[in-house]
Amino acid sequence: MATSRRVLIFADSDNTVIAAQSFNRKLDWLKIRDYLADPSEGREIIEMVIYVGLPPDRERFEEQRKTKEKFIYWARSNGFLVVTREGKAKGDEYESNVDIVMAMDAVELALEMRPDIVVLVTGDSDFAYLAEKLRRRGMRVEVASVEQSLGNELKNAANSTVDLIEIFDSFEQQNNGQNYYRIGNTNLFD
Repeated sequence: MATSRRVLIFADSDNTVIAAQSFNRKLDWLKIRDYLADPSEGREIIEMVIYVGLPPDRERFEEQRKTKEKFIYWARSNGFLVVTREGKAKGDEYESNVDIVMAMDAVELALEMRPDIVVLVTGDSDFAYLAEKLRRRGMRVEVASVEQSLGNELKNAANSTVDLIEIFDSFEQQNNGQNYYRIGNTNLFD
């Protein structure tokens, strides 16, 4: 019997949500987790950590904040470890940079838990150095993203990439009024 490989997953929530929205899909975190840590492929999940940037606790961001708080409650209720970071207002927008928190946690938890595989669910090249750092510690690093939002530096820093196109294709459409196209269809953006 083959030994299972222990998998530790770190997900940049905003980056992943934007990728799914660009394909008119509602994100299904349970399917992503099961896809990345499939026991039938000899993968055993240690933990999946989702990083969520919260809008500032101000009236103009109230609806966005409530939506994210509902997601956080759902994610925690479904066994995900959720790390939040308070955002700061920048004009009509807000900024809640979770990248540094995610990178620091990834190094710390990976060194403590000693997974065989670390999966970074993001396309942000800011995580390229993290991927290299973990690889130097003897861990296999996979980056799970869609090709359109995967930065070359991150792609080159990882051992391999997992294209989320196939799993995104199984997600429910975000706006049912739009035409449905299989995500993998190369003519979609022509």
